[in-house]
Amino acid sequence: MRKKNGETFAFADEPKPEIKQPQKPLPEQLLLNFLQKWRQPTITSKQLYQYAPHSIRSDRENVIKLAGILEQYGWLNRIPTRQRNWRQWQIVRKDPVIYPKVAG
Repeated sequence: MRKKNGETFAFADEPKPEIKQPQKPLPEQLLLNFLQKWRQPTITSKQLYQYAPHSIRSDRENVIKLAGILEQYGWLNRIPTRQRNWRQWQIVRKDPVIYPKVAG
C-alpha cells in the first residue's frame, strides 16, 4: 500500500519477497579460476586429478572434458608428450584478468 508521500507499508497478508540464492559457478569456471592461481606455466592431467577443486576431480573423464572446453576457448594449449596417454597443457594467461570468464 502506498501513501501520497511515497511511503510503503507491508502487511502480514502480503507474500514475502523471494530471496535469490547465489548460483553455483560452472565447473569450467571453477577450473579456470584454479588455473589462474596455478604458479607453473604448464599443468598435466595427473596434477589436475590431484590438485584441482574436489568437485571437479571426482571423475577423471570429467577433468579431461573440462580441460578440452577451456582449450576450445583458448585458456589452455595442448603440448605434445612422449606417450600418447599423457596429457599436458600450457596455461594461457591473459592480462589483465579480473574475474575471468570461460566465454573468453
